[in-house]
Amino acid sequence: MDNVTELKQKNPKIKKYIILGVIAVLAVVIAFNAIVVVDAGHTGVVVTMGKVNEGVLQEGIHMKIPFVQNVVMIDNRIQKLEVQTEAFSKDLQSVDTTLAINYRVDTAKSYSIYKNIGANYEDVLVTPAVNEVLKAITATYTAEETVTNRALISDGLVTGLNEKLNSIGLYVTDVNIIDFDFSEAFIAAIEEKQVAQQQLLKAETEKKTAITNAEADAEAAKVRAEGEAEANDTLAKSLTSEVLENKKIEKWNGELPRVSGSGGTIIDLGELDKE
Repeated sequence: MDNVTELKQKNPKIKKYIILGVIAVLAVVIAFNAIVVVDAGHTGVVVTMGKVNEGVLQEGIHMKIPFVQNVVMIDNRIQKLEVQTEAFSKDLQSVDTTLAINYRVDTAKSYSIYKNIGANYEDVLVTPAVNEVLKAITATYTAEETVTNRALISDGLVTGLNEKLNSIGLYVTDVNIIDFDFSEAFIAAIEEKQVAQQQLLKAETEKKTAITNAEADAEAAKVRAEGEAEANDTLAKSLTSEVLENKKIEKWNGELPRVSGSGGTIIDLGELDKE
């Protein structure tokens, strides 16, 4: 009987401990579900019984109604999206383009983006906008111009995407063109054009070299002719009558010249001198 009485006395205490334990567990669960931590670079969108609340939770610890509210985290840091798409150039060439887009979600509009679009806003908004703007810009350039105007196309993409997305709360900070890819026929045509341009450049260079050499030879001949003319002129000016007479005397050998007389008779002045 004593054992039975002792068990009856212990049962109420055991039940009390069990109840207290259950209450403690429930309190921990409720407390855990009432606290939410928003990480750095994120905002929290509060959803109450399926309804999106206006405003967002900033970084830090916040309280919410357990089992009634849940918080959706939106990443507001710079995010990178890679897009591969096909567009047509001004000359109707197919241009396969790979782009890397950096964008971010406006903190203040995180709740409206989630409410109106959902968490997959990248697939719903950003990617289609990239395809649309790229096609419009590519159509303004020839295929060859797309290669030489990469920077202009990148800038145009940033401007065009922001015009479409800023009002929603999405901001594009940078667009990098990773690659342009063209058809094999177009690439072969470009290579042939480059070869032709190189051959033309070589021919023009050789022509200019030949002209330069000819001009140099002509100039040298001109200088020589001018030098000879100047020397002849100087020599002519130096040959006065006195100088010429002296030259004659220096070269005379002492013999009188032979001269012709009238009637064809030849008189030897040397012989007359001997008589």
